[in-house]
Amino acid sequence: GLYALVALGLVLLTGVGGLTSFGQAAFVGLGAYTTAALMTAPALPGWLAWAGSSPWVTLVIGLALTATVAVILGSLTLKLSGHFLPLGTIAWGISLYFVFGNLELLGGFTGITSVPPISIFGHEIVSGREMFSLIWLFLLAAVLTTQNLLDSREGRAIRALKGGRVMAESMGVNTAGSRMAIFVLAALQASVSGWLYVHMQRFINPTPFSINIGIEYLFMPARRRPTS
Repeated sequence: GLYALVALGLVLLTGVGGLTSFGQAAFVGLGAYTTAALMTAPALPGWLAWAGSSPWVTLVIGLALTATVAVILGSLTLKLSGHFLPLGTIAWGISLYFVFGNLELLGGFTGITSVPPISIFGHEIVSGREMFSLIWLFLLAAVLTTQNLLDSREGRAIRALKGGRVMAESMGVNTAGSRMAIFVLAALQASVSGWLYVHMQRFINPTPFSINIGIEYLFMPARRRPTS
């Protein structure tokens, strides 16, 4: 279920939009590290004390941070075409991995322990069965959201991207806006996966967010064509 959340974003980004990203693991890490750092900080500044009060608050903060980073990275890399685009995503994917591993605030390569579980109305979700249900509820919501998007007017514009930017623009499609929209949406789905992951594991280090995992994510939604 956690991998499927990331793969669903890549189906939208790569399979529908024709964009290749090797850096989705970094967005998973952003969601995971945001909640882990805020929920385990021994003392936050007064103006930020509310941020670590609940995993649901850190989810919102993580999504906002991920969206901001995705817009910045997207504005730099989505202008690239051909093989330069995937190379650009590899570059920032590796960069964020080393940021996670070299900041003492984030525990370095040793990681962060004792991350609290998700709680709903005071009930802590600690059993595997409950966590399983929560993950698949999030995945179902993501599937429905993606399906509704692709059935909309904007979704038809996104589908046109894979046929080529020139053709799409000749039909009045804002290709830059559509590319950015699916890039950010795929990043947000990856961030939610990271948030769920860290509250399930209760521990985090940079290993699950390396470029190698990003490549594995990209292979997950690939479809095998029947051979004769």
